[in-house]
Amino acid sequence: MGKAGSPTPQRGAGNPQRKPRSTEGRAEAKAAATMTSAEWQAKQVGMDAKWPKPDYMKIPRPGRSHTAYRDDTYTVVTRWSEETRISYRPHAKAPGTKSHLRYEKYSKARTVGEALELGSFPADWCWDYERGFIRVHGPVRDEPIDMSKVMDESTLTKVDMIIHKWYRRELAKNLGLRYEDLAVGKGSCESTLMRAHRLVAQREAKKRLEAAAAEGRRISDEDVEKTLQEWAFARNPYRTNVMKEGQTWVWSDTLGLLIDRIGDIHITSATTMYPAVMRIIVQWLRERLPPEAAKFGFTSINLNCNYAARLHRDGNNFGASFIKAFGDFTGGNLKYWPEDDKGTDLENLPEAKSVSLEIGSGPNGGLALFNGNSGHAVEDFQGTRYSIVYFTLGCHDRAVQEERSFLWRMGVPFPSVDEERHTILRKPRGYGARPPATPMRDTRPTVLHFKNSDLEAREFVPRPLQKVEPLHPAGRGQAASSEQQISPAKGAKPAAKAKAAAATKVRKQHLKRAGAGSAPLFGSGPASSGDLSPSMAAAAIVVE
Repeated sequence: MGKAGSPTPQRGAGNPQRKPRSTEGRAEAKAAATMTSAEWQAKQVGMDAKWPKPDYMKIPRPGRSHTAYRDDTYTVVTRWSEETRISYRPHAKAPGTKSHLRYEKYSKARTVGEALELGSFPADWCWDYERGFIRVHGPVRDEPIDMSKVMDESTLTKVDMIIHKWYRRELAKNLGLRYEDLAVGKGSCESTLMRAHRLVAQREAKKRLEAAAAEGRRISDEDVEKTLQEWAFARNPYRTNVMKEGQTWVWSDTLGLLIDRIGDIHITSATTMYPAVMRIIVQWLRERLPPEAAKFGFTSINLNCNYAARLHRDGNNFGASFIKAFGDFTGGNLKYWPEDDKGTDLENLPEAKSVSLEIGSGPNGGLALFNGNSGHAVEDFQGTRYSIVYFTLGCHDRAVQEERSFLWRMGVPFPSVDEERHTILRKPRGYGARPPATPMRDTRPTVLHFKNSDLEAREFVPRPLQKVEPLHPAGRGQAASSEQQISPAKGAKPAAKAKAAAATKVRKQHLKRAGAGSAPLFGSGPASSGDLSPSMAAAAIVVE
């Protein structure tokens, strides 16, 4: 699952207290015992050494219930199948209890399927596994079953269905969510676990936005970092240009506008389903934009977790990009070739001409503005590192007006269709051997770096928190097909108007091919989370 956090229950405020243990049947259990207490004690000699608990159980968790199972345990049990071979520690539970009678029966099982038939359930498996009562011999799944990708549920076994439903209930209970909110549709890009943690991130980001507004303060670095810790990152196999040798995926998501592999330009479903996450990240930057970058606009945001991108150039970004890193890490600077105009092969870029920009939370860290189309990489780091990249798609002028307006309402300074590409940073000059024939008059920089302390020292002007309505309920395609044109900016040049008209025509063709108007092309709007109970303190989470 690739996650480093614990979706385990908490007892306390907002959580119901456990009912007293029932004593019904205790006398019958004692009478039905298969051995005396003395005989049982004799059988336990040396068994703890032969059947040790998992190593992770040595880590104390004060104040947690004994039925608050560890995240590692969920990771193990959710990968079991009907055919998974197991063995039980003989006579592990004391006679005279109902647990003893049940255990003596189901411990004869040799597979998970047999254990289920003999009366044990996932909660028993977690309890027994954590105490070293179960050994797993395989086979196990590489990953838990993702119901969103199961097209024919008749292929699932009884064990598969019981594990899935139990784990969904556990997630809802542990994270303070509603069971029904964890439903994922067929073909969805989210697993149940990813959906759960993203709902937590949405809920907590909404609280942080409201708290900052009520207190008349900026969104803090801590607000953003906590949101990224709660967010469930997806395995992204498509960003091959950033992957080092041997990598087949990275933890990376895109919010805002995206162009997919068939050329369709749209707002990602994560943006509309978790709008508070989008807004808190947008607002963090908008509240810190320095005067030198006051004209900065963007359409999209990359969220990245724990990978150092190799030397690469972005495909076709428009204009400059902002980057900021969060988390507890050392290293991880942005290495950048500011004069790279793509005239030199990446491997031949002169090392001496690169700059190293510290973008973390340290005293010299800050926010960097750079040209993503020039060569750049992330230096090696130690620790937990998140990064946020704000950028503009090269095809932003083809976005439909409805989606442009939606992002505007979320605070995104969407560029106009006739925006100049190099409004803040000048064009790179390249690393050719010969100098330019005439002196360059453009004195603008090729990179800007703003220290954290300077950003925080700027005067803060609070903005009211505005409500953002979801996109057209009939779906993006239907809205775009009915008078939703791509409009050029007011006062745009004739060439820009012609370009916008052509983009509208292309957009309609895409929508027609996609069957526009028949159904929504992505999520149905922001997730409902207003009545959810408080969540646990979430740790870093990355989920495929």
